[in-house]
Amino acid sequence: MGKGVFYIKVKTGPTKITIKRKEKKDAIDAYFSYVKIGKEVEWLGKWDGKKFQENETPTEDPAVA
Repeated sequence: MGKGVFYIKVKTGPTKITIKRKEKKDAIDAYFSYVKIGKEVEWLGKWDGKKFQENETPTEDPAVA
């Protein structure tokens, strides 16, 4: 995992894939794009090298706001 990178997990059938984005806005956009199509998505947050920071699940889709 890259330090300072945002991560989300998307359930695709029986497995989960981890997606990374360098910018928080891009990660939030990706998160909500999967939510919109009905996927089960988990927001992990920003990896600091030891644990996830900024790990509160986004509650508002910036495309709608």
